[in-house]
Amino acid sequence: MDMNQYLSMFIDESNDHLQSLNENMLQLEGNPEDLGIVQVIFRSAHTLKGMAATMGFEDLASLTHKMENVLDLVRNEKLKMQDYIFDTMFKSLDALETMVQDITEGGQGKADVSSIVASLQAIENGEMTNGNGPATETNKPANASISSAVELDEFQYSVLDQSIAEGHRVFYVDVLVSEHSQLKGVRAYMVFDMLERSGEVVKAYPSVQDIEQEKFERSFSLYYITTKEAHELEEGIMSISEIESAKLIQLDQETLQQMANQVAATVEAPPAPTAVAEVASPDKNSVPKEETTTAPAKTAAPKQAAAPSRTIRVDIERLDVLMNLFSELLIDRSRLEQLASETGNNDLSDTVAHLSRVSTDLQNIVLKLRMVPVDTVFNRFPRMIRDLAKTLDKKIDLVITGAETELDRTVIDEIGDPLVHLLRNAVDHGVESIAERVAAGKPEMGTVNLRAFHSGNHVFIEIEDDGKGIYRDKLLKTAIKRGVVTEEQGAKMSDDEVNQLLFAPGFSTADIISDISGRGVGLDVVKSKITSLGGNVTIHSIPGKGTNFSVQLPLTLSIIAAMLVRLGSEKYAVPLSSIVETAIVQREQVRNIHGNKMITFRESLIPYLSLSEVFSVPDFNDADEQETEIVVIRKGDRLAAVAVEEFIGQSEIVLKSMGTYLPAIEGISGATILGDGQVALILDPNAFIK
Repeated sequence: MDMNQYLSMFIDESNDHLQSLNENMLQLEGNPEDLGIVQVIFRSAHTLKGMAATMGFEDLASLTHKMENVLDLVRNEKLKMQDYIFDTMFKSLDALETMVQDITEGGQGKADVSSIVASLQAIENGEMTNGNGPATETNKPANASISSAVELDEFQYSVLDQSIAEGHRVFYVDVLVSEHSQLKGVRAYMVFDMLERSGEVVKAYPSVQDIEQEKFERSFSLYYITTKEAHELEEGIMSISEIESAKLIQLDQETLQQMANQVAATVEAPPAPTAVAEVASPDKNSVPKEETTTAPAKTAAPKQAAAPSRTIRVDIERLDVLMNLFSELLIDRSRLEQLASETGNNDLSDTVAHLSRVSTDLQNIVLKLRMVPVDTVFNRFPRMIRDLAKTLDKKIDLVITGAETELDRTVIDEIGDPLVHLLRNAVDHGVESIAERVAAGKPEMGTVNLRAFHSGNHVFIEIEDDGKGIYRDKLLKTAIKRGVVTEEQGAKMSDDEVNQLLFAPGFSTADIISDISGRGVGLDVVKSKITSLGGNVTIHSIPGKGTNFSVQLPLTLSIIAAMLVRLGSEKYAVPLSSIVETAIVQREQVRNIHGNKMITFRESLIPYLSLSEVFSVPDFNDADEQETEIVVIRKGDRLAAVAVEEFIGQSEIVLKSMGTYLPAIEGISGATILGDGQVALILDPNAFIK
């Protein structure tokens, strides 16, 4: 079978399972006694292993199988989660993510995970202590007494007991391999393969993994559910070469109980950690697999069955095609509205009005299809903060609010890296060390808040810490030392302007260069990326109390509301999200201050920009006008007035790229097609305010 057709689905679902594993592992770290979480983690790992094995990615499947063995011990209360186990499991998840990334890039999911596998094996065998070293003879679990029978936990016992009650045959099978066999593991595999064709292996000793690696003497035992007779099974087993003997005991409920009690009585100490044998899919007459049973009531309440999924995966390119087709429809709608108004035909006007209402509803649906919750970006941060806190020996509590807030997919795709920089900055520079926090009278645990919320046509994402804050004098001193500003310039700067120096290229306040920060890169990248998305970032800080980075982003980059303006024969569109207000100024109100044109607006002076001069418009010059219309635009806290000839009106426009043939034009973010077929350039207000 050609598996390539399923590759994209495998990658998507693997990433979903890995994200779920990370999130649930973090929850388990906070509540290591909750076996309900362990059960969820086990199922995700088991599903991921099955998918990887089906697709032929053996390395990925093998590593997941090792994780599954450890989780099986935990959920059966034979092993308690400890720090070194959590660290090993998180390393395993990182390795799995690396493998999936390799598969995404066309590889086979190969990675050197020998050290991780060795650690997982040591945990499984009880050979790891809190200090990560080998266990001594005194702290190794005793397992020598369990050689003639397989111990059952309550899950497995319940499965076998229920199978007997439903009329299935349950056997205890003891197989002895010839002492002359050179391939014990192969012979054992052939026995399992034969048995699993007509039933289900519920538990084996040693574990299937150990048997495959020939980590057993000559014999192995198992519990087996089937509909076949004992003599048929015995003949099948004995037909395999180098099998010396096969003993089968058919169990009824009473015998099963006696055997379980006998095994329990022979155990003098907690049994050795052994994984539940991996089983093939049972036939239609077999009982469900062991791992599908729920956790016991004493540890976790049974969860309500999940509602069936009502979502489907849609390729991003299809959404882009849908968006482009709708954009064309929007352009034609504008053209029809203009023709209807020019002809004065009532029937045509009514039809166009109805078309406008329907297309507006369609527009809302299309835009919502492109909207993605910021949770898709936020959900990777708890794990990152945990690892950073351990590296820096700090205690950090990441509090996420507003993860359901939605953003356009094009913005979501780009915002991840800037947020990573800001969060790393908050953990490294913002939150103090434990000793510094205690000395300052703060709790040892620092808090970093990551919140998202809507406001108008924008989404705000804030990263706020309760750390040491920004001290103006220290920041300014560093900026002067690095040549970012002069002493004279610094003396005239407001606190907000000084804070903005953090975004200067190459600027860093780190005393020590590390892998986390201090190399003079990061915040300048944040600034440029957010600006390129049509947003901006501001800083508010209280020395000794903490710092707030606020990122403002547009809701969508595809269809925007804009003000259409005219300059001579040319038309331009100004995004409404950047407009403060429109006004009319007289020629005498424009003042020349130090060579710059300024006007008074709301009792403060703001720059006055002539759009006709900026773009060299041939048939209009606002200098010849006694009265000029202006559009007051905003960039952060700064304002500017842009002179135009005439306001046309507000309209929803489709943002089109300028293409690859035109170089990047400062002040222009794209173009749109108007109802009359004319192309209007879309202004980038950020470029006009320096």
